[in-house]
Amino acid sequence: MTLPEAAAAAAAAGLSSIGVWRDRVQEVGAEQAARIVADHGLRVSSLCRGGFLTTPDDDAAQVALEDNRLAIREAATLGTRELVMVVGGLPACSAPGGPALPYPAGTPAGSGPDDPARDVLAARERVAERIAELAPYAAGHGVRLVLEALHPMFAADRAVISTLGQALDLAEPFPADVVGVVVDTYHVWWDPDLQRQVARAGAAGRIAGYQVCDWVLPLAAEPLNSRGHVGDGYVDFATVTRWVRDAGYTGDVEVEIFNEQIWAAPAEQTLATMAERHVRHVLPHL
Repeated sequence: MTLPEAAAAAAAAGLSSIGVWRDRVQEVGAEQAARIVADHGLRVSSLCRGGFLTTPDDDAAQVALEDNRLAIREAATLGTRELVMVVGGLPACSAPGGPALPYPAGTPAGSGPDDPARDVLAARERVAERIAELAPYAAGHGVRLVLEALHPMFAADRAVISTLGQALDLAEPFPADVVGVVVDTYHVWWDPDLQRQVARAGAAGRIAGYQVCDWVLPLAAEPLNSRGHVGDGYVDFATVTRWVRDAGYTGDVEVEIFNEQIWAAPAEQTLATMAERHVRHVLPHL
């Protein structure tokens, strides 16, 4: 679905805002994308995504940093303060969802010298260093870097940050209006420390977004596309939503679903289901 189609469908469904993805923005350009959203009476709640900051290669790191600076400028042009950051996985992963790269030549897996491409601690340190490089640029554009913790099954290929607590630790050195976090139910519902970390995020003023969708089984062949409509799976939305509310969050609630069957359904049907589930499972607890 193109951005004009998505904006038209969202407006017809009575929504007030829309979270947008960079690939759809770049199809038309950030300025035109901003006009499309505004012409439909909407505003941009967030831009997704920046990040992928874990490479150990200096040249590749500079490319990644420049792409993130572009994302910051795009967010500013779109009129949103919130740039969602998926920080990146291990360098050993060939691509998101791809096979692992081999160990150094002549080194059997699991033996021999350390392989920096599999050093998750070093990858997290590089994320921290690069967030520190980007934070002043983001602040200068009135944009907040919004760190997203992803479920641990994505640690190898998409995000070495797996818990809300880890995201908050990364954000802590910076002002809350420069680096924040998003609470995405799909990724954090399982965390036994979630209540405390949501309260911590709220006390620090760092909750920049609340995203809802459900954890459904069985997982799809592509686990990324295993999200379901709110109420179709195992997430306790009443409890998590109350934690987010009690933490002081009053911003947008975004629905973010990756699911081949839902993508194939008519947009009007998806939006109607989304609205009905929000009224039933989320709204009463806000």
